[in-house]
Amino acid sequence: MKLFGTDGVRGKAGIFLDAITTMKLAMSAGIFFRKNSYTNKILVGKDTRKSGYMIENALVSGLTAVGYDVIQIGPMPTPAIAYLTQSMRCDAGIMISASHNSYDDNGIKFFDMYGNKLNNASEKKIEEIYENDKLIKDSFQIDKKIGYSKRIDDVIGRYIVSIKNSFPNNLTLNKLTIVLDCANGAGYKVGPTILEELGAKVIVINNEPNGYNINQDCGALHPKKIGKIVLQNSADIGIALDGDADRLVIIDEKGQMIHGDKLLGVLSTYLKSEDLLKGNGCVSTVMSNQALEDYLNKNGINLYRTDVGDKNVIEEMNNKSINFGGEQSGHIIFSDISKTGDGLVAALQVLALIIKSNKKTSQVLNPFKLYPQKLINIEVKNKIPISEIKGLDNIIKDIKSQGLRQLIRYSGTENKLRVLIEGKDEKMIDKYIVKINKKFKNTL
Repeated sequence: MKLFGTDGVRGKAGIFLDAITTMKLAMSAGIFFRKNSYTNKILVGKDTRKSGYMIENALVSGLTAVGYDVIQIGPMPTPAIAYLTQSMRCDAGIMISASHNSYDDNGIKFFDMYGNKLNNASEKKIEEIYENDKLIKDSFQIDKKIGYSKRIDDVIGRYIVSIKNSFPNNLTLNKLTIVLDCANGAGYKVGPTILEELGAKVIVINNEPNGYNINQDCGALHPKKIGKIVLQNSADIGIALDGDADRLVIIDEKGQMIHGDKLLGVLSTYLKSEDLLKGNGCVSTVMSNQALEDYLNKNGINLYRTDVGDKNVIEEMNNKSINFGGEQSGHIIFSDISKTGDGLVAALQVLALIIKSNKKTSQVLNPFKLYPQKLINIEVKNKIPISEIKGLDNIIKDIKSQGLRQLIRYSGTENKLRVLIEGKDEKMIDKYIVKINKKFKNTL
């Protein structure tokens, strides 16, 4: 059974990710983490989906069955789990979230004792344990060796302090009006608190989760709505988080969304100007616009690309000794501050840049024009290997001959095929998007 995708385990709650699967996965993870155990504690957090209760209890049952003690901290952003796992000296951390997906999906993300997401090799080992029923049964504990669980509700303050400390001490937000869209997700408490304590006037929306409304017509996936509210309130900036608050979308004072690649570009040059950019580089993915690479090169900064997934970005950042990177989707990683993408950390760095520039958001965050780029998502029933689709090679050769860049891949978390075509000739892009869309719909 293939469990892990590009960002942990994710699928339909109660079907792919049911109580039995979750419990067995928890046992497998517990056995894996046991090999390097120091404290015999594992931290568990979640976002605001109703299915989080089912999955949380199944995780606790599985972990305690193999002898682990569990600390439950309730709804918290994914990056908070990464931070608190290390801060609270736990052997591992687990976040229950399907990120930007709708409420009926859910997922499980694992972190090691240092707050790092597990690499592919570690995930593979957990899957191997999952398939070994005898090993799991032999790992059951009895009597005093069975683990216990406890819930702690006051750790939110630790994370809030850590995020506030990432903002320059000599700056304040007291001249800014900010619209914050919490996506009815895990950042609904910490987001407003951080911005208000730093002095901003904060207009908070979508901060009343009910278990079903996470990401529903709100948050980072639906920036048009927050754009209207920014205009209505003459706000300086809008900040939209996703369901687990590990990514963000920025809206300028005109109500327009700032593209993620533009954020990566302007933040890279900002860090370099502050002498804070390590390795003189930025790491992004194959999805990033070529215009980002050209802009960075003009400013003497190298761009390194990885496969899609912030986990891959972080791994390459570590390999290249670089402290900044991210994805155009809004996962932005300042590794000197956070071990993973953190929407609130990124937001504070953007705000610091705007304040120091003494310019409007739209003037600061539009440093270059993007090349035309079209992305389509095609629903598929089966993920047939792309290399086995007849006739596709010829289409790709045609695309390249026109000076266009293409990327065709399956989603690691959904039954979707993602097709991206980019170049300077928009009409030619449209032509090949139609051609490929027709090809794949007929085939898949």
